[in-house]
Amino acid sequence: MLAVTAASLAGCAWAADTAASAAPAPAIDTAPVPARPQSSGLPEGWQHGAFMEIFVRAYADSDGDGIGDLRGLTAKLDYLQDLGVSGLWLMPITASADHDHGYAGVDFRRIEADYGSLADFDALIAAAHARGIGVIIDYMINHSAAASPMFQASAADRNGPFRDWYVWQDTAPAGWNIWDRDPWVPHATGAYFATFGAHMPDFNLRHPPALSYHQDSLRFWLNRGLDGYRLDAVPHMIENNARDWNDQPESRALTRDFQSLINNYPQRHVVCEATAEPKDYSAPEICGSAFAFGLETQLVNAARGEPEAVKRVARYFDPHKPTSPDAPPLTTMGLFVANHDWFAGRRLWDQVGGDIALYKLTAATYLLLPGTPYIYYGEEIGQAGARGLTGDPQIRAPMSWTADPATGGFTTGTPFRPPASNVASHNAQAQGADPNGLLAHYKALIALRKTLPSIARGSWLASKAEASTLSFQRRLGSEHTLVTYNYGLAPARLAVSGLPAGARLQPVAAPPASAPALAALAANPQGHASVALPAQSFAVWRVLAAGTAAPP
Repeated sequence: MLAVTAASLAGCAWAADTAASAAPAPAIDTAPVPARPQSSGLPEGWQHGAFMEIFVRAYADSDGDGIGDLRGLTAKLDYLQDLGVSGLWLMPITASADHDHGYAGVDFRRIEADYGSLADFDALIAAAHARGIGVIIDYMINHSAAASPMFQASAADRNGPFRDWYVWQDTAPAGWNIWDRDPWVPHATGAYFATFGAHMPDFNLRHPPALSYHQDSLRFWLNRGLDGYRLDAVPHMIENNARDWNDQPESRALTRDFQSLINNYPQRHVVCEATAEPKDYSAPEICGSAFAFGLETQLVNAARGEPEAVKRVARYFDPHKPTSPDAPPLTTMGLFVANHDWFAGRRLWDQVGGDIALYKLTAATYLLLPGTPYIYYGEEIGQAGARGLTGDPQIRAPMSWTADPATGGFTTGTPFRPPASNVASHNAQAQGADPNGLLAHYKALIALRKTLPSIARGSWLASKAEASTLSFQRRLGSEHTLVTYNYGLAPARLAVSGLPAGARLQPVAAPPASAPALAALAANPQGHASVALPAQSFAVWRVLAAGTAAPP
């Protein structure tokens, strides 16, 4: 750990201010970090596989203190490899003031003590890479914790070198309202700006030293082999005034620059949290990928057979700006049906009321759509929310590894939070023994994405919603696939168009074994075909040119 001192800042334009300041320098590493780009050695295109979002605190406890840690996660990598995921997204693992979710960051270059050490981090990266799995972490550019030594130094001295690292005014300006609260917080030395509450003040990213600190901190982890980032709350990095505070052009420009820095390292991945305009942020000139906020609700409603939701899913991936003839379809979105934030919905089990058919249809939809799917830990086994809790804590329960009602196999001690309400029936051990269970379903869907690269990376063609049915086509090189769904409670026949004349449709994924097997079909000379599906089922087909043999 390198403490910031006047000597360590020699040569910087603001070193003179530091020497003159009476405020103590924060005991935190803010030293420059040169870039050392190197390849991770991961398989080409790993970023297009399925990811698992993991709350390290809630995943696996290696030492019996009731708190998950990096060693516990490392010990579960074989399970994740067997599931088939290509990437892990870890919620914040750096030192925080909240000692829970981690979004109130204290030190952006230090591992949260509850989770272990830098050596544990390095061991996790090496073990994940050995299994062909990449690792990205959350990074909070917008703010730190008020308890961070950087903010403490900023608040202590109006004339100190860290004052301008945060957004200050002498008195709180009038007229501001963000999510029904005033973001300006009175303080003994002025008023500071805090988008997400007084405990998380905003950095001043117009101030070069503050911006450089984040750039260097991103490189700090990339140099250790990290495979990329989920950039938190990027539309909130710059606020211009009380009216123009959300998703400003300056925030988009900063996002682009951060993406460029990260992608200067080979085979890295960036995904952004941008709730307001996610399609814009998914563009390569801004972030390159962004979570598809708003789609998650439509996915569940479509699986219920609601015609309007089916239409919205069918239209979602059409070109974002149809007025531009060169606009590509949206194939880089981050897809999910639940995550760590309550505003994005409860755990999928609770959303569908434990309806397994509906659960499987929802999973089969988002895992086969364009983009990168992010499975929320425990989703693959049908984990419900925590017993007796509400809000964010309810959806951040310890992972259910076994049926143990007290611990779920998460720890040998007392878990920091109650287990899931359905831990007795839906846990990794029980699901692993059920060939028709949710875990087997998720494995099959993830394997299908790997078998057919067009599913993960192909173009988006001929999407069609009719009543409670959905179909779309994907193409990558010579590989052409058709995906069909019947969300209704009765058998349905889908009229498919846009196929090559006389094409053969070879089924590669069909409804459950209890349903009638699907036979190969053929399109007519006009490229039309009729596909019959049982109730609440889906099928994936290879589209083969007339006279072409099916691949082995």
